Amino acid sequence: MVTTKSQNSNMLLAFLTLLGVIAIVAVVGFFMLRKGPEIIQGQAEVTEYRVSSKVPGRILEFRVKEGQSVNAGDTLAILEAPDVMAKMEQARAAEAAAQAQNEKAIKGARKEQIQAAYEMWQKAQAGVTIAEKSYQRIKNLHEQGVMPAQKLDEVTAQRDAAIATEKAAKAQYTMAKNGAEREDKMAAEALVNRAKGAVAEVESYIKETYLIAPAAGEVSEIFPKVGELVGTGAPIMNIAELNNMWVTFNVREDLLKDLTMGTEFEAIVPALDNKTIKLKVYYLKDLGSYAAWKATKTTGQFDLKTFEVKASPMEKVENLRPGMSVVIDK
Repeated sequence: MVTTKSQNSNMLLAFLTLLGVIAIVAVVGFFMLRKGPEIIQGQAEVTEYRVSSKVPGRILEFRVKEGQSVNAGDTLAILEAPDVMAKMEQARAAEAAAQAQNEKAIKGARKEQIQAAYEMWQKAQAGVTIAEKSYQRIKNLHEQGVMPAQKLDEVTAQRDAAIATEKAAKAQYTMAKNGAEREDKMAAEALVNRAKGAVAEVESYIKETYLIAPAAGEVSEIFPKVGELVGTGAPIMNIAELNNMWVTFNVREDLLKDLTMGTEFEAIVPALDNKTIKLKVYYLKDLGSYAAWKATKTTGQFDLKTFEVKASPMEKVENLRPGMSVVIDK
């Protein structure tokens, strides 16, 4: 009898224990499997521009270091480009030669040449005077019947030749006095302008050996080392414009209710001791078919697409750095 009662008590105790375990498991499972709050995590990003050179060269000197703040117009690095300097010497020599040709065309003949042409003209004029007097004498004698017609013809030809010589000498003197033709002067001036253009082009290349910051920012990364060769357009460093920061989130479309265009919301930055910041949505676009899709049910009636949401801080956030996580509790 006692044995039977003991067995029944043990069975009841085991049954109650089993019920207790089941209850505990059910409660724990309820709390553990219950759907928690949705967390949307994003990342702070910043605009960066890449510094490069139009001319190949060797890194001669860096004027900045990684992490250093720079202002617009600061010199970032200096390149050594001996080939460009050699081209500058060639361009300047060509400019000097073109300038000399232009001055020669403008100035015309030398004074000695002009004087010589003038003397030849005067000589030709004297010859015309003598030839004209001889012609008149012979003509008068011919009219009197003293001189034959042959002699008149000869003196007439000599007079005409003297006149033609005087005209040619005068033309030579005029040309020497006036200098080169208008077209020649224009051609010489064009050569000068072309040479100046070549010099200006090389000067622009020389300026490219000094890398200047176009905008204020912070040096985020420097790629080559001092002494290394860099090619045309090769990246030399990145500058981050910390005044132009935003936060990017990848959000499922079922969580976009409170993140529409122009929406203002709050988020926390774990790296800044969970500091709360205010953001405003200014960009919203689906990530396309390559982004992650999620079925709404196991049967997959329709899929949820992922959208890229960009939001900018409504006020400057101190110590916010690119790459920091930004979290939204939904």
